[in-house]
Amino acid sequence: MTPTVPPPRTPLPARRGSRAGGEPRGGCARWYEQELGWATAGVAPVRLLTGLRFDALVVPAAAGHAALRRVGRAGPVALTGERMSLLVAAGSADELPGLLDWLEWGGVALALTVLGTGGRITAPPPPGRPGPPGAAVWLRPPWPLHEQKGEPVLPALSGFGSRGGDTPDLVRLVDAVATECHRARLMRARPWPASDESAAQPLAFS
Repeated sequence: MTPTVPPPRTPLPARRGSRAGGEPRGGCARWYEQELGWATAGVAPVRLLTGLRFDALVVPAAAGHAALRRVGRAGPVALTGERMSLLVAAGSADELPGLLDWLEWGGVALALTVLGTGGRITAPPPPGRPGPPGAAVWLRPPWPLHEQKGEPVLPALSGFGSRGGDTPDLVRLVDAVATECHRARLMRARPWPASDESAAQPLAFS
């Protein structure tokens, strides 16, 4: 029996200027709240709350780069050290286990996690603003509300089977990310042959 892909969940509405816990807002938090309508927490570093306006697929950076080269279009992408966060439609965290099963990745150990309701990611400095060394950065920045026509376009299940349109396909993105995570795992487990020098044995002279 073919598993059924669950329908996408409607993102929860968020008030512009909202924040978690009443923490003081700095310039970075204010930009996210006022320009994007995203809820934030903390001040150093500012955190972006997942599960409200977006969820986040978190993968090794190398696998993420390879997956993005395959799928092309995607939503905002942030890089924090060796981990990459790909923003996807809210509700994707709930849909991911069933989607991985449908794509026949269920039960395969993958360095892939997803953050939904109750999660948070480190907020990179807003585009064009420098950050401290080692800070998170936007590889593909989000779009301010005044530059949008409606809501931000994030990878969602509504793109599955569509012919074009503005919605990136969550199915293609998850499949590409899972493939690259699995490929990296196989490469790490691959026994590398010894070099000619290390394999050479000393000659014995009588």
